[in-house]
Amino acid sequence: MSAVNKKVKDWIDKANHDLGSAKLIYLHIPDYFDTIAFHCQQATEKYLKSILEYYGIEFQRSHNLVYLLDLLAQRIDIAENIYDKAIMLNGFSVQIRYPDNTIYLTKEELETSISISQEFRDFAIKTIGIKE
Repeated sequence: MSAVNKKVKDWIDKANHDLGSAKLIYLHIPDYFDTIAFHCQQATEKYLKSILEYYGIEFQRSHNLVYLLDLLAQRIDIAENIYDKAIMLNGFSVQIRYPDNTIYLTKEELETSISISQEFRDFAIKTIGIKE
């Protein structure tokens, strides 16, 4: 496996850990809204970075999903609804990890966050062409 392919797979693996964590926490401790939402955002960020790495697009360290999508849009078409989903998850990045920025999400909002992150996973797997 080449260095680039390994880096892409490493991003996917880390993203899968975040998405898996979000799903497990949701099942067992659904009141941990911020942690679940944070892991959804983090997973999505890493799935996008895996695609950027796949295409050889350089990116700055950033948690901003819109920034990452903008970079990716230089290479492939990104639908507007993808941006809308990224914007929703963007609010769950680093800032909510601090005690002065508590959020409360409904069951539906948490399920939507997990679903969106799963969609980004599917998008990354399909774009990169990983066989599962």
